[in-house]
Amino acid sequence: MNRGRLAATLGSWRAALRIARREARRARRRTALVLAMIALPVLGLSFAAASYDMAELTRAEQVDRRLGDADAELRWGDLSPIVQDAWGEGSWPVQGDPVSRTRPATTDELRALLPAGTRLTRLRRWVPFEVRINAKSVAFDARSVDLTDPISRPLATLREGRRPTRPDEIAVSRAALRRLGVRLGAPVRTVEGSTYRVVGVVEFPDNLGEVVALRPELPPGPLGPGDESWLVDLPGPLDGALVDRLNARGVLVAARKPLPGREEIGAGPDLPDAEETGNVVLVGGLGLLEVVLLVGPAFAVGVRRRRRDLALVAVAGGDATHLRRIVLADGVVLGAGGAVVGLLLGTGAALAGRPLVEQFLLQQRFGAYRVFPAALAAIAVVAVLAGVLAALAPAWAAARQDVVAGLAGRREPPRPRRRWLVLGALLTVAGAAVAAFGATRTAPTGVLAGVVLGELGLVFCTPTLIGVLARAGRLLPLAPRLALRDASRNRSSAAPAISAVMAAVAGSVALGVYVASDDARQRAAWQPGLPPGHVLLQRTDGRTTGTLPTADEVAERVRAVLPGATVVPVAAAECARPATPEDYCVATAVRPPEQRCPYDPVDPGHAAARKDPRCVRPFREPSDLYLPALVDDGTGLPTLTGAPAGEVAAARRTLQAGGVVVTDPRQLVDGRVRVEVSHGTTAPTADGTLPGYVLRGGLPVDRLVLSPAAAATLGLAAAPLGYLVDTANPPTDRQRDRLAAELSGVAPLAVQVSAAGPPSDQRPLLLLLAGAAGVITLGAAAVATGLAAAEGRRDLSTLAAVGADPRVRRVLSLCQAGVIAGLGSVLGILAGLGSAAIILVSLNRRYAQSWPVEPPYPLVVPGSTLTVLVVVPVVAMVGAALLTRSRLPVERRLD
Repeated sequence: MNRGRLAATLGSWRAALRIARREARRARRRTALVLAMIALPVLGLSFAAASYDMAELTRAEQVDRRLGDADAELRWGDLSPIVQDAWGEGSWPVQGDPVSRTRPATTDELRALLPAGTRLTRLRRWVPFEVRINAKSVAFDARSVDLTDPISRPLATLREGRRPTRPDEIAVSRAALRRLGVRLGAPVRTVEGSTYRVVGVVEFPDNLGEVVALRPELPPGPLGPGDESWLVDLPGPLDGALVDRLNARGVLVAARKPLPGREEIGAGPDLPDAEETGNVVLVGGLGLLEVVLLVGPAFAVGVRRRRRDLALVAVAGGDATHLRRIVLADGVVLGAGGAVVGLLLGTGAALAGRPLVEQFLLQQRFGAYRVFPAALAAIAVVAVLAGVLAALAPAWAAARQDVVAGLAGRREPPRPRRRWLVLGALLTVAGAAVAAFGATRTAPTGVLAGVVLGELGLVFCTPTLIGVLARAGRLLPLAPRLALRDASRNRSSAAPAISAVMAAVAGSVALGVYVASDDARQRAAWQPGLPPGHVLLQRTDGRTTGTLPTADEVAERVRAVLPGATVVPVAAAECARPATPEDYCVATAVRPPEQRCPYDPVDPGHAAARKDPRCVRPFREPSDLYLPALVDDGTGLPTLTGAPAGEVAAARRTLQAGGVVVTDPRQLVDGRVRVEVSHGTTAPTADGTLPGYVLRGGLPVDRLVLSPAAAATLGLAAAPLGYLVDTANPPTDRQRDRLAAELSGVAPLAVQVSAAGPPSDQRPLLLLLAGAAGVITLGAAAVATGLAAAEGRRDLSTLAAVGADPRVRRVLSLCQAGVIAGLGSVLGILAGLGSAAIILVSLNRRYAQSWPVEPPYPLVVPGSTLTVLVVVPVVAMVGAALLTRSRLPVERRLD
């Protein structure tokens, strides 16, 4: 019995697949449409899968790029014995704390540890190399390596010229040569004053960007013990005894094969991150739902056009199961066809476009040619699944059709099913609850799952909404009334198209609102460290002692770029007598004990701190420029704080009297301020109560300015930090580069401009999101309108027979596109705004109880996104009207 049932099932599926293949050949336009919509995402995924597989280097490929033609790479950074892993990627001391080398090892010292006859060459994978180009300092990725040595020669491929042989010769990549703007043989001068001659163009496979290759004899910049390594060519095999002897001296060994008897870091199964996997699955589910909704109308139209054929199958003895299998077979055949087409095109594009991806996307060479078979098989299965899911609803509709109506060719209006509306409403509510819960727990996977459930619920509610609108359309003119009636009669094709537009628009709007709100939150929380537009010229040599040029010398060069600018020197408070060369002092103005916040600022559990007035800060931390406690006589206060002139005058009098200036009113008690001084991270070692003044105007940042007399009282001294520049207008990027070039010959100063807001601009991302939703909207509207026009030829014939104006056809197409694009966009905008509001409100409720205080998210609707999404339906309607022929078809009707 079971064997016979299995044979019957297989025979039924075999016949259904043959019918599907025949139908695909008969309806070639619809078949091409479905294949294209399935093949496009498959093409993109297969392209990404094959490119990823080629970009992920195998262990052997990684070793070849790391060692060149050497047997091993040695790195001597410790003096104490170490234990290392099998591949030389990590090490730890045998006992106690590691003892690092205080100076770099020499080649002779390392050669003494190796067998006789060993050849070795020095390698530094990063060295500083900075060139001034068009009055702007440009840093390059530079490496110190002997490319003429047979051991290290395979590390780079010579493309033009020759390899460097002298210390004053360099080879560069093509990108670096273009950036330098020189030819082979031309000299290049660094910012430090060294001159090199470009003799060759080379390519490092791990970096196709701007790379410079230097000789290893005299590498520029300071050299640390762990900054260099050696590539060695041993006269014999690398045995365990040699590795043990090297490890005992603190030398880390990386070989071509794993070292025996040592732990392999990461050797276990590489399990994916659960949260990341969940996000990928949910995003993939959204993409699969979008494909299913876009393809669904084509299957629905195909079922309606085959009503008579399916009815004949039923008359011949086929039951509902056979009818469902016939329609589902369409999904299997077209899904498999789309998978084959997409896989062939995607893998072919990945192999053919490999050089472009290497050069412009990853900027590194791939490994061997591979195509990731496991991922391609999974993509093919998902493509077939998408076809089957798209055909699922039409299959159920075909199994329920009236056989007599099907044989007569009559249409059956769909019967409203309340259970789908109830299910959709429940899913929508559940999705909102899940998204809100995930937002309060800051779980992106939960938020994304809630959005997916909510959109799925709206998909189930769409057919009922179409029916309601169709009944309300009786008061409309002829063309929009016909468009709404057709959408209601053909809900199996109209509802998926509307849902596809809705899903795309909802996702775009929700992400757009969140991005815009987050950007507005960051801008509201932004606090410049100086008055916006002012410039800080800070020394970059890392020294706190030594002299800098006078303010007049610097001002002369500054005014050559920024006319009318005012320059004042600025000095930081440092230890007058440091205990050690590494010692440093920190001066802090403190409040009285009874005014201090009793809660730990790093403990988020104290919700009561939000209500304690002692914990409310009257200022914010600077977002761009941080300045320590300063020593000044009042000259730099206007440029430093931007306070009113009256307050600045009073503060200057306090400083001239040997006092201090603060910005927190609670630090001033009876006209005096307590200042504590600590060395490094130790407890305060000195303190004093000095006359003080509070600047209540100007920037709301915590600031402490000591007079020279107050600094001397606390055991501090003024260390030149740089200069403050007060400008009438904020300098442009070009002026900033010119200013840096002007000052380069005077002192090592970095030009830092205080900005009025964060540098990020989210408009490109918002427009990209809106553009993606707009493309899907246009595509869904075009597909649904074209299918509706093909399905409605008989109605158009009737209109022609009764003398309707030819323009009715254009207006009808316009209205049909408007129903799909307009209704989908409206639902998507509402759903997107609702999702974003739920997420932001939930986040703000969580922040409402947090400590330290976090600024809430404002609800910001990006105007650019909504403008695009409002204009797109109009474009779809106009396009449908212009691309539709006016002539009404006149056909013979046999009813």
